[in-house]
Amino acid sequence: MFSGKRGVVIGQKILKDHFSDFHPLNNLIYFILVIGFSLALNHPLAQGISLVCACIYAISINGKKNVLFLLKFGLPTVLLTALINPAFNHEGVTILLYFSNGNPLTLESILYGLSAGVMLVTILFWFSSFNRVMTSDKFIYLFGKIIPALSLVLSMSLRFVPKFKSQMETVTEAQRSIGRDVSNGTLWERTKTAILIFSIMITWALENAIETADSMKSRGYGLNGRTAFSIYKFDDRDKYTLVWFGFCFLFLLSGIILSAFEFGYFPYIRYLALDLMTIPFYIVFFALCITPVVINKKEERKWKTLISKM
Repeated sequence: MFSGKRGVVIGQKILKDHFSDFHPLNNLIYFILVIGFSLALNHPLAQGISLVCACIYAISINGKKNVLFLLKFGLPTVLLTALINPAFNHEGVTILLYFSNGNPLTLESILYGLSAGVMLVTILFWFSSFNRVMTSDKFIYLFGKIIPALSLVLSMSLRFVPKFKSQMETVTEAQRSIGRDVSNGTLWERTKTAILIFSIMITWALENAIETADSMKSRGYGLNGRTAFSIYKFDDRDKYTLVWFGFCFLFLLSGIILSAFEFGYFPYIRYLALDLMTIPFYIVFFALCITPVVINKKEERKWKTLISKM
């Protein structure tokens, strides 16, 4: 697999994200909306919509392997929260059994734990796409003049995890080539090798941070009057997309105010029935979450049409 700015190459297939070519402001607003509403809406239908859309978008831009990696941790997380929550939360009227200490196990606490786990996995999926779309240069473009120090820290933080992982693989391969493999030898030898690799990585991270700070300082980052080159332009498609996001925000906010997404777990399960008043809010929420996928499919169809005419 090869990862580039314009797309991800897996085998012979290029995963191109056209939505990331939109203005950084639109990219940021989109993720703020979907992540914010995913946290605010605890209705199972809304959570299911957000999870499915987040998974589809992550697969379309990151490939199935990265999503499978998330699922390996995501599914156990859902089960873990479903098991842990009833151990500490005993609210609810539907009692299934009693623990040895006399505390009840309730259906409501189990369902609430499942809901919390699904929400956590959904946010992980959204942030995996966020990390791909919102690159460090977009952060610096948006916040460089307003909060230059914070924007630099955020951009470095977002870049640090993938860079650290890549460097870790390089160092591990280098140590393996000279006979230091963390998967071979006695427990003590493997521990020593792991500590050595970790020490190398800490040194690399500190040196990289110092070099970055010196580089940015030499370029006058943060000084008054400093200008920066930018390739981003707010065109008509960005205007229409921004209007769409604004409509979705106001419409869904009104749905929250009208309790269209209401779903309570304690002391008993209660929710507002799906009808002609509530269904439109779920449709708009689905349309908001699936927007990047629709944009990608639309652009791919345009590209195939142009190729067929050549």
